[in-house]
Amino acid sequence: MKRTILPLYLGIGLLTLATGALFAADKAEIEQNWHQWRGPKADGVAPKATPPTEWSETKNVKWKVKTPGFGTSTPIIWGNKVFLLTAIKAESKTVSFAVPSPVPAGQVAQPKGPGPGGPPPGGKRGKGGGGFGGGEKPTDKYQFVVLCLDRTNGKTIWQKTVREEVPHEGHHRDHGFASASPMTDGKHLYVSFGSRGIYCLDLDGNVKWEVDLGNMTTRNGFGEGSSPSVYGDVLIQTWDQEANSFVVALNATTGKELWRKPREEATSWATPLIVEVNGKPQAIINATTKVRSYDLKTGEIVWESSGQTVNVIPSPVTGNGMVYIMSGFRGSALHAIKLGKTGNVMGTDGIVWSFDRGTPYVPSPLLYGDKLYFHKGNDAFISCLDALKGTQHYVEQRLTGPSGIYASPIGAADKVYVIGRNGTSLVLKNSDKLEVLATNKLDEPIDASPAAVGKELFLRGHQSLYCIAEK
Repeated sequence: MKRTILPLYLGIGLLTLATGALFAADKAEIEQNWHQWRGPKADGVAPKATPPTEWSETKNVKWKVKTPGFGTSTPIIWGNKVFLLTAIKAESKTVSFAVPSPVPAGQVAQPKGPGPGGPPPGGKRGKGGGGFGGGEKPTDKYQFVVLCLDRTNGKTIWQKTVREEVPHEGHHRDHGFASASPMTDGKHLYVSFGSRGIYCLDLDGNVKWEVDLGNMTTRNGFGEGSSPSVYGDVLIQTWDQEANSFVVALNATTGKELWRKPREEATSWATPLIVEVNGKPQAIINATTKVRSYDLKTGEIVWESSGQTVNVIPSPVTGNGMVYIMSGFRGSALHAIKLGKTGNVMGTDGIVWSFDRGTPYVPSPLLYGDKLYFHKGNDAFISCLDALKGTQHYVEQRLTGPSGIYASPIGAADKVYVIGRNGTSLVLKNSDKLEVLATNKLDEPIDASPAAVGKELFLRGHQSLYCIAEK
């Protein structure tokens, strides 16, 4: 089968972005879908999408369907199918989790975990030994479910329970048991429920293989959320926890373990980014102690850099011959790192530029051409920097309407889509000046990151999945 990679910066002739696993698809087909966390090039951009600028509960909603259970993973779209993950309390099978209240305006939103969100501190201590915001250990069984919906009408095509068990620990109060986003190559679906297993399914819902990596122990019982990344026939899964952290590579066709490397890291939630540099793929993983790039074939470290904050959640993005790494809990760190380097790049010319203000806690950044967008913490503030030089277009600009932000921004049709936790979304012009084109309101809280395909925008609320399209 043909493997497809997309050039990101032709001027240097060394960098390409790994767009997926075992692709028989061509570049055009990849760009017309949303096959993984953060879209076709894992940078938050939907290059061929033209979704609406305006919507509400009564305007431009093509369909809205109630989803069983609860999950904050981003839906992915391939052709006429929409895939998403959820966890359903087994005794009810269709009941939703309790919906956390939106954060009041002016208050700091409390975190979740990656890929769309995940967890860290804030809130009351859980009764079952969880930390600030951590939930008590469940006593009921949950079904861990993969859903496939018809893109035209939202009807369920199939629903597959891959495991049913009592989770070994709880999760952050704003979090759940289904936060990692799935990924597809157009023929197979790759799913991680973390401690509940990693799975490969065909697009009809048949499980081809599964791997159990054991139980993860997260900081204060905040829960799990790192999505899998796949390139060629290799699946990468990060397993950063409170002790014995590691990163593992699995054969994407069989599930067989290829290599495993220990990591001196505590719990983090960032999803690996796979890039190809000088013809060799690397898996770049953001974390607290160090950012590391691993040789995809051997697992050996190609380069590393220090300088991130604790509780790392944002996933890296790449373009312009660089990779952009950031985090924003108890500090702010952003480094633009030149690809093609080896060894420890901190303090060398491998760090092209750095920035130390207003970086995100939960949301990942958006790299839209030569502009880098990111939120401040989990708040409704946004910054836009020149991605090549690090110079400021605007920094920490307050956004009116959204109250707290967990979802990562996306770019489409020269617009930037910002989704607030209270269901209020803004559409901005992709520009070096902040210009709000529209303010849109839905009835449900939204923590999952959006996806855009064709003329449609997909928004996952706490209870429903919306397909937004002009009528």
